[in-house]
Amino acid sequence: MDFDLPADLVAYLGELDEFIEAEIVPLEREGDNIRFFDHRREDARTDWDRGGLPNAEWEALLAEARRRADAAGHLRYPFPKEYGGRDGTNLGMAVIREHLAHRGLGLHCDLQNEHAIVGNNIGLLLMLEYGSPAQQSEWVDDLATMRRFFAFGITEPDHGSDATHMETVAVRDGDDWIINGTKTWNTGIHAAAADLILARTSGKAGDATGITAFLVPVDAPGFTVDEYLWTFNMPTDHARISLHDVRVPSSAIFGQEGRGLAVVQHFFNENRIRQAASSLGAAQYCIDESVAYAKQRKPFGKPLAANQAIQFPLVELQTQCEMLRLLIHKTAWSMDRNGPFSASEQVSMCNYWANRLCCEAADRAMQVHGGLGYSRHKPFEHIYRHHRRYRITEGAEEIQLRRVAGYLFGFMKQASPKGV
Repeated sequence: MDFDLPADLVAYLGELDEFIEAEIVPLEREGDNIRFFDHRREDARTDWDRGGLPNAEWEALLAEARRRADAAGHLRYPFPKEYGGRDGTNLGMAVIREHLAHRGLGLHCDLQNEHAIVGNNIGLLLMLEYGSPAQQSEWVDDLATMRRFFAFGITEPDHGSDATHMETVAVRDGDDWIINGTKTWNTGIHAAAADLILARTSGKAGDATGITAFLVPVDAPGFTVDEYLWTFNMPTDHARISLHDVRVPSSAIFGQEGRGLAVVQHFFNENRIRQAASSLGAAQYCIDESVAYAKQRKPFGKPLAANQAIQFPLVELQTQCEMLRLLIHKTAWSMDRNGPFSASEQVSMCNYWANRLCCEAADRAMQVHGGLGYSRHKPFEHIYRHHRRYRITEGAEEIQLRRVAGYLFGFMKQASPKGV
């Protein structure tokens, strides 16, 4: 049994660090770009005159960072070489996402909007797996460069975690489909070219089958953005949208008719393990900063680090990080060997525990740093606000716990390798 990371992956982390220092850090410090990372001026990211949407200059800066990363061969790391990638693995992505988050927040990795110089481009992954030849011809190049993307219309106002009781419906009309319904938390819809809408096309509420995914252009007649939902962490690009007799051709179906939840589950498993790795990296950053501060801060004439009240909580967090890191690596490795559905139980374990751990580490970092930690002169409150949402989105931690319980007590079957 070998727990060493592949040598080429370790070398690649060094390559990424060199690129960040040479290209991304100077861009972050250029002009007044630093205002977007100075947490005292964090509202610079938000366009309050457009309902709290991301500031256009902020998004342009992120796009320029991605352009430079793509030119250097990093942005598409997880994708096949034929699409400009490096044939990256799930293990590789987990290690990279942790590494980038461990560096702290910055233009290289700003998790508020899933931005990173190594793109977590789930849309491209799904397009390569489920897109028809015509859809791939239209979308792949733009998705690969992130010039264009589609949002995800999964969650509904009255059915957050339960996608099987979906009220959005699509009815066949000749060669077309007519879609009616409402979706919420459609992230990025303000800039998306299309929305991947999940709608019931057959069966009854509660059935896992009979739900179909449709690529719906956002400018289709009857497609309306009703409002943007303000959150704990601004700016917001999370919209509630409605569909009123939206007509799309059968060619808009993404994947197989009636098998839309399989597309979603693929997306969730791939994204959850990477999300867990990012939360682990951010947690480790909070711990490291707290240890360093405790060594140099000397109230009452001695370092904070000399106090067990400071030591022990950080020891417990560090222990959890070490154990979680091993589970994330093992889970990602298993997904590489046996397919994205092969380790669903472990993915849920990694995800809920990492997101909770990050919040606890950020909270502890605030406590160790005292008033300074609570202030916006340090990034801990920002890290807490961001990662707190991960305990709700893409399957609340209660849903993750229920999934693990389903496998543990035999209510759910383990997926066969390479699929469901």
